[in-house]
Amino acid sequence: MIEQILQHNEKFVHDKEYERFITSKYPDKKIAIVTCMDTRLVELLPAALGLRNGDVKIIKNAGGIITNPFDSAMRSILIAVYELGVNEIMVIGHTGCGVQGMDAAEMLHLMRERGVDDEHICLMRHCGIDLDSWLHGFDDTDAAIAETVDLVRNHPLMPHDISIAGYIMDSTTGALRPIKA
Repeated sequence: MIEQILQHNEKFVHDKEYERFITSKYPDKKIAIVTCMDTRLVELLPAALGLRNGDVKIIKNAGGIITNPFDSAMRSILIAVYELGVNEIMVIGHTGCGVQGMDAAEMLHLMRERGVDDEHICLMRHCGIDLDSWLHGFDDTDAAIAETVDLVRNHPLMPHDISIAGYIMDSTTGALRPIKA
């Protein structure tokens, strides 16, 4: 499959198909969106929001949530604000998220089945990583998005003039529903 992707890429560049995507690194709409890496959102989210290449910064991870004020998603938001001119932040979860209900014990079981040694798992725990918490999903999507909005809004490095709001997107229709945060 990777070979097919590389072949497509070579043709894409050769045919100069990239030209219609050329833009600057600064988001035209001055918005950053934190959302899930779910495959259903790859084209649906930009289409449902009327976004084009260059409009916004999109930060994706599993669940579209920030679990730690010092993780890479929060760092990306701060860079977007201070270096790229973002003044609004949308946190967008979605219906049917795979992280909802994710179980750390099951994930560890799957890791062992795929050949990850108990020694490595113990090493992670010994280094202070709480794998049960780190690999645990969330039970309520609305609450998880509200917690992320609260974390971003109250982050000690976030300026107070940034607008931050949370939403849930229907994974089929693209409809957005605001959440209370």
